Amino acid sequence: MRIAAPDPAALECGLTPGLALAEARARIADPAIADFDSAADDQLMERLADGCDRYTPLVARRGGNELVLDLTGVAALFGGEKALLRDALGRLARAGFTAHGAIAGASETARALARTGQPRIVAPGDETASVRDLPVAALELEPHEILALTRAGLKTIADLLERPRAPLAARFGSQIVTRLDQLTAAAEHPISPRRPVAALLVERIFFEPIVRTEDIAATLRFLAEDLGWRLEARGEGGRGFEASFYRVDGAVRRIAVATTRPSRDPRALMRLFAERLDALSDPLDAGFGFDLVRLGAYRTEAIAAVQRDLDGTDEDEGALFELIDQLGARFGTAPILRFLRDDTHMPERRSRLVPAIRFADGAPSKAEDAAGEPPLPGEPPLRPLTLLDPPEPVEALAEVPDGPPFQFRWRRALHRIAHAEGPERIAPEWWRMAHDPRAENAAATTRDYYRVEDETGRRFWLYREGLYESANTQPRWYMHGLFA
Repeated sequence: MRIAAPDPAALECGLTPGLALAEARARIADPAIADFDSAADDQLMERLADGCDRYTPLVARRGGNELVLDLTGVAALFGGEKALLRDALGRLARAGFTAHGAIAGASETARALARTGQPRIVAPGDETASVRDLPVAALELEPHEILALTRAGLKTIADLLERPRAPLAARFGSQIVTRLDQLTAAAEHPISPRRPVAALLVERIFFEPIVRTEDIAATLRFLAEDLGWRLEARGEGGRGFEASFYRVDGAVRRIAVATTRPSRDPRALMRLFAERLDALSDPLDAGFGFDLVRLGAYRTEAIAAVQRDLDGTDEDEGALFELIDQLGARFGTAPILRFLRDDTHMPERRSRLVPAIRFADGAPSKAEDAAGEPPLPGEPPLRPLTLLDPPEPVEALAEVPDGPPFQFRWRRALHRIAHAEGPERIAPEWWRMAHDPRAENAAATTRDYYRVEDETGRRFWLYREGLYESANTQPRWYMHGLFA
């Protein structure tokens, strides 16, 4: 067992990371020891990264205990780079952390300077001068490569900058040249944000934190209206929205909602957030107050004007989409499904369930039935809405071999047919068999479907599989669905 993270007192006693625990006990009698929990450390760094989202949405993690922030264009919102750095380090210090930071035009330059332990802001163009006195360990090379550089008398970044690049690459490898260019801002090293970047973002900063529920709701309503105006100016609507609430103690609460269609209506957005907040198992705890509230549209699409009827309602299924949005906000989007029609003749493959939030269009209209053809006025549907999977075999008797049945036995009950309609013949889809094995198994033979009604008024959907003129198989009857 070895030391993973010594505290300041242990460092003063010479206990460094990687030192064997037995040797540490030999130096210090009865040291305080706790098991290293990498998962807990990772969760802690995630919470700290969430807190840094208040400064910029572009936050990345590097190594085990480093955060890299892209502050391009946002420093002025916090009083400048110096004030932003002081605020970030001050928040971490008040939370009990020892943190070091630096701001530079290149992320690798800032990281190298931050590890020296002195907050520093590098002016544009001074990246090379700022890292000259750093040791070669700042290049983050392999230990044996650092040892080779040290033995060659190259102990600082300045020693490397004074040498020609070609001999360095030939002797120590090309990686040293790449890292040197990144450290001096000669080569770009973009960060990879840990969270998706919002397409449009609005926020409100409070000098006095807000705690009351009414103030929080009013702030969110103000941001929703501001976001709606900005989306309208761009001719777009949002499909995914997220509200972020930043507490003064660094904790962040996020509430996300999604819509079936692009939307920029603040009232509809507030209804969804209200549903989402009511459905939370853990209420939105303001603690000592929120000093920043942010609302972002993470998925945007072009939105066209909707033609309305004289009564002010939409011509399309607006009420249905609003219901899907509200159910998704309360129960999550995964359980909310709808049918999407497939281009096939086989009834069991005619439609499939898809997430309703992702497919607002493409499902059959409410005026159509599953067969894709509307029934005549006053007539029952052509096919049942619910099918048996798989179809269940029945024993049927017909007056003529290829005619409709006059009675059948299903689940040990005998049904005598009073009325029958059909047949509706469905032949195998030969064009699918070569590409889809499921289609070949499901449609290997011709089917003749009948809508039948027994003497008690119950209606069934039966089919006969196979043809009597075929000598290969004997036709069989199956129950495929029930009419309501």
